[in-house]
Amino acid sequence: MLASGQKYHIEKNTVQETLIIPLYGRKVCSDRFPELFKDPEAERICSMLDYDFAKKGKRMESGVGLFGALEVAQRQFDIACEVRNYLKIHPNAAVVNLGCGLDDTFRKCDNGTCKGYNIDMPDVIKVRKELLPEKDREKNLGFDLNDEKWMDEIDASEGAIFYATGVFYYFKTEEVKALFCRLAERFPGAALVFDACNRRGAKMMTKTWLKEAGISNVGAFFSLEDLTTLESWSRDFKNVSAKSYMRGYRDIYKDVSFLHKLMIHFCDRLVKMIIVKIEFKG
Repeated sequence: MLASGQKYHIEKNTVQETLIIPLYGRKVCSDRFPELFKDPEAERICSMLDYDFAKKGKRMESGVGLFGALEVAQRQFDIACEVRNYLKIHPNAAVVNLGCGLDDTFRKCDNGTCKGYNIDMPDVIKVRKELLPEKDREKNLGFDLNDEKWMDEIDASEGAIFYATGVFYYFKTEEVKALFCRLAERFPGAALVFDACNRRGAKMMTKTWLKEAGISNVGAFFSLEDLTTLESWSRDFKNVSAKSYMRGYRDIYKDVSFLHKLMIHFCDRLVKMIIVKIEFKG
């Protein structure tokens, strides 16, 4: 944990830099749309970083860049809605963040009795422990999600909700399928929530942040054309449903510019940006 007044250095072109992009997006939205996305935690963490935000700030506060920031903030809002809804029925459940990065959804949803688990690669967890050290009923776990040993750490005796934000685009489709099926087997009665888009959207991503991650063969990586694909994956899935990424949980259409209204239509109709929920059989 950082000493008082100490700043955490972020090295350019490293995993650390990729972690702060969604974090900074939430801060930008907090500054530009405080009535929609006030996020003092994102502001606090960004103030702790030794990093020159000038270039990213200029890009993110352009018309298109600001929409990307809106997407990041709205996605966290959507996922948090699903977590809170699950906790209304299972107040002591495990709240499991898959590929957590510097996301603090658990803290935003903490009802005082649930248990939080933040899972990511060990090098990511090392950064997280400096900037978001564990609080009560919260654990940061350094695992590859494809190594199911992390599942042994989860106390799901009173329910579990798993969620991932901006994670599965980096996984091959067969890896996603194997993970989902194993979760359904290991955690009956649990739920899984994540964001997805169709192949057109995935191809567009290859020109931006997927390219930076070294992913070029997008056809091998996870995208979703139709929910029936997921429904066919496992007999342990009780229900598969989806809502619009930008309008399904809270419609911000009236609160944004004309350009952003057009981009919302594009996301809904052409790239099918959605939040998916899979409920597992009990």
